[in-house]
Amino acid sequence: MTPDPDLAATLAADLTDRTADDLGLGPRQVAAVAALLAEGATVPFIARYRKERTGSLDEVQITAVRDRLAELQALEQRRRSILASLEQRELLTSDLAAAVRGAATLTALEDVYLPYRPKRRTRAVMARERGLEPLADQLWAQDRATDPVRAAAAFVDPEREVPDAEAALAGARDILAERMSEDAEARAGLRDLLRERGQVTSSVRRGKQDDPAAQKFRDWFAFSEPAARAAGHRILALRRGEAEDVLSVRITVPEESAYTVLERRFLRGRGPASSQVALALTDAWKRLLSVSLETELRLELKQRADQEAIAVFTANLRELLLAPPLGQKTVLALDPGFRTGCKLVVLGPQGALRHHDTVHPHTGGHRVAGAASTVEDLCRRHRVEAIAVGNGTAGRETEAWLRGLDLPPACPVIMVNESGASIYSASEAAREEFPDHDVTVRGAVSIGRRLQDPLAELVKLDPKAIGVGQYQHDVDQKLLRQALDDTVASCVNAVGVELNTASKQLLGHVSGLGPVLAENIVRHREQHGPFASRRALLEVPRLGPRAFEQAAGFLRIRGAAHALDASAVHPERYALVERMAADLGRPVGELVGSAEAVGRIELRRYVDQEVGLPTLEDIRQELLKPGRDPREAFEAFAFADVHGLEDLQKGMRLPGIVTNVTGFGAFVDVGVHQDGLVHISQLADRFVRDPAEVVKVHQRVMVTVLDVDRDRGRISLSMKER
Repeated sequence: MTPDPDLAATLAADLTDRTADDLGLGPRQVAAVAALLAEGATVPFIARYRKERTGSLDEVQITAVRDRLAELQALEQRRRSILASLEQRELLTSDLAAAVRGAATLTALEDVYLPYRPKRRTRAVMARERGLEPLADQLWAQDRATDPVRAAAAFVDPEREVPDAEAALAGARDILAERMSEDAEARAGLRDLLRERGQVTSSVRRGKQDDPAAQKFRDWFAFSEPAARAAGHRILALRRGEAEDVLSVRITVPEESAYTVLERRFLRGRGPASSQVALALTDAWKRLLSVSLETELRLELKQRADQEAIAVFTANLRELLLAPPLGQKTVLALDPGFRTGCKLVVLGPQGALRHHDTVHPHTGGHRVAGAASTVEDLCRRHRVEAIAVGNGTAGRETEAWLRGLDLPPACPVIMVNESGASIYSASEAAREEFPDHDVTVRGAVSIGRRLQDPLAELVKLDPKAIGVGQYQHDVDQKLLRQALDDTVASCVNAVGVELNTASKQLLGHVSGLGPVLAENIVRHREQHGPFASRRALLEVPRLGPRAFEQAAGFLRIRGAAHALDASAVHPERYALVERMAADLGRPVGELVGSAEAVGRIELRRYVDQEVGLPTLEDIRQELLKPGRDPREAFEAFAFADVHGLEDLQKGMRLPGIVTNVTGFGAFVDVGVHQDGLVHISQLADRFVRDPAEVVKVHQRVMVTVLDVDRDRGRISLSMKER
């Protein structure tokens, strides 16, 4: 069948209008985003360089439009599939088609389709095969004059497995029960009842009460909470306990309330036929509806929990990726260890490996003195400007040892979160970069580079290996991957990427590129030397005008002949800036960075059909601070003089760094190898609904020790001031 272009246009307009209503945006804004996405534009590119077309929508809004349009398109695809199935089976009436087309949600659509869905051999199907549907229709009419037993006698047929009237009535009730269970209005009413009054309960499975492996779930051995208020992290915890065969989880609702909903819908009297309908109604709830709707609500709660967990994960990841960088400074990095020693590397300002060694500051004897002289000599010889120490085993002990050495003035010793460094060191990317070095050298390099530029180093890892978030392996992995990819791309493009030094992993997240083009860029750079201009990107194999348009504004070239190549001004606007400079009687190079000259630009003079004030204001900001880094300035942090759980006492007031934020609180590193938990109730002197309102990953906080469970290795902390 040839698609009707008018119908397709009407459908697209309808999706646009519905998305605009759902998100509180203008239809023109949604239509513009949809058109740009269809052209292959990325979210960061649209948000940064197409503000006039979208009405200055930000990345969050553009992503919401993209995702909502995808949901509605999936709904329409399902709708078309259902209509085709009904038509093929000659079941499609005008009323049914109208109901299918009028269903506003996937749930409503499936409710409409449910009575017509091809079925396996249910009890109702077998009853129909035995010719009992006319009897079911008689009972369904609920005529007070109907005698069910007499009516059923006419359907007794031993050859069709209906030996007596009671068997006929049982089969008719099976048909009625299925009919009730497939009624869209009844399902909607019961669904609302479960959402409003459903209770999530859990109990420990028999024989698991004293199982040591089950004790991590003991808070859920006898748990109950209204489904409407069930927090996402608790739902995921319950599901994990159920998956590990420790917990039995149910969602229940008062049965009398469910029967009330069904009786109002289906019972129409008190005669003998109605009594049969009432029996079918009870069967419909217990055997069919309660199971089906509980499964639906469990899935709904899981989806809600996934969304909450993914939002927490992406927020934490963003803070970690945008952590302040030390910058281009020479760094000595140590991956600490006791028995095997500390792997040591020296990295140049661009992260190049200059030297590696192993020192043993914790084994006693002459090795300690040798370790000290090695570090002191390397610091002087390479003019080391900072020392990075991994925060794993022996981290605090190594930090304390370093602080006692004769180090250069103003050379801070900084603890670095090494989560995932071991995964990177064994990765294909690390083997490719350092084929002649083992995993210990690669791990130390990763620690040092994390201090120099966290974003550039962490993009080499699968975000799930970084160690932030909650229940990341329990949520929908496709949705999680999309959200994490969006977050990484957003951070990379917000900061910008130095074209002539960036790794292929970092380049791969630049708008419009991806792994293949990133690989081609690096190969071209190795073969032909550094790029002299952004325009030279077009010489890279397979990098065409569309990819160049998407990527160029996010790439930087320090020291390029054209001053704007080091800024976020897009090449498509170079001519505009050159006109601004000419109007001021000076070259572009003298305009960039000159507050006096930029202040004289009258932006409104340059407004035209393509360029409006939003883009012009972005250009003005870039001219004032070209290639500005949105990340905060780096500040060194030092823990208090505590090194292990044995050093902690109740009431201690300590500085710490937030390492993870979850739905139930925040984890804080106070320098003792074990993060402490600040429960949501201890985050502030006021009520806190969402921990993200108060704390973020990498934030520096002051905490008070509430309790130390040394047997279980748990620390309870508080951020309350009183």
